[in-house]
Amino acid sequence: MNSTSPQRYSAKARHFHWSVASFVVLAYALILSTDLFPRSSGIPEVLLQSHFWAGIGVLLLAIPRLLERLRRTPPPVTPALHPQLERLSRVTHWALYAFLFAQPLLGIFTVWLSDGAIPVPGTSLALPSPFPVSPALGHDVESIHTTLGTIFYYVIGLHLAAVCWHQFVRKDNLLKRML
Repeated sequence: MNSTSPQRYSAKARHFHWSVASFVVLAYALILSTDLFPRSSGIPEVLLQSHFWAGIGVLLLAIPRLLERLRRTPPPVTPALHPQLERLSRVTHWALYAFLFAQPLLGIFTVWLSDGAIPVPGTSLALPSPFPVSPALGHDVESIHTTLGTIFYYVIGLHLAAVCWHQFVRKDNLLKRML
């Protein structure tokens, strides 16, 4: 590595990475918490609405995150990875990006198709659907959203396992680049 190569991701890239990760964790925590409370309490509805907005937060942060990723080459992993591992790393990272866009968009489409609008918490405002309400189609989109949400667990798990492998087995600089 020459002396001009950055050893860490840019401050923007690190900020977007950890902010998106926080919103993803929040979205999962909120949706998984809905079953902990009786429906009659109204709490599941608040959690579900918060889940929608956490997902929108993921989408809104994923856009500049991707732009920053495309704008700046990631710092190299030292020592360098075997070319096949480097390719696998790129594939899994692009899969993460695909999920960061697909999941929130599917969630938005689910609500728009099922309910006609996404309510803005604490107001009488809502983001209206550009599509006609179609509960059957909304249900189908929700099924895809739920299935991808389950698959996303495994992609996130693979990502975290790779970070642990780099940190504790390979003992390279992968994690240091994002801190």
